[in-house]
Amino acid sequence: MKSLIVFIPLLISINSNSQSAADYFRQGKINYNNARYEQAIEQYNQAILLDSTDANYFLQRGFCKGLLKDYQGAIADYSSAIRLNPSDQFAYVSRGSAKSKIGNFSEAIDDFNQALVLDPDYAEAYNNRGFARKALGRFAEACEDWKISRKLGNEEAKIILKNNRCK
Repeated sequence: MKSLIVFIPLLISINSNSQSAADYFRQGKINYNNARYEQAIEQYNQAILLDSTDANYFLQRGFCKGLLKDYQGAIADYSSAIRLNPSDQFAYVSRGSAKSKIGNFSEAIDDFNQALVLDPDYAEAYNNRGFARKALGRFAEACEDWKISRKLGNEEAKIILKNNRCK
């Protein structure tokens, strides 16, 4: 007796289960918002593999790396975000903050300065530049930055000014 082999076509849709970069990014944001930074980084990695032209993917991954104290990794991601979107003052402040964390205060000040070129009313940039200047012994300049930051509505600057005895 002969066997009859029947081929049943199996239709597989490659795209039916695949996720877009935006899908991975949204999942990363959920993990980020729930303080699951390692998982968020994995999701952002996938988003970047699919679309390496979106500055927000790098920026958000940088936030996670910074929270995990991987400041060099965060700086690299912020630099990528800046390369893709050089007008994002938030990326400059984030990179400056990471540079401050590793003691690179002069370069941090450069980043805060660039953020202020892009947005002269960016209170956090003044506030963070004040810390970097103070770390370099430039106390009078730090006080001036904190005064501007306070004037722009930064509540932290009010406390800093009081505690640091700026006149």
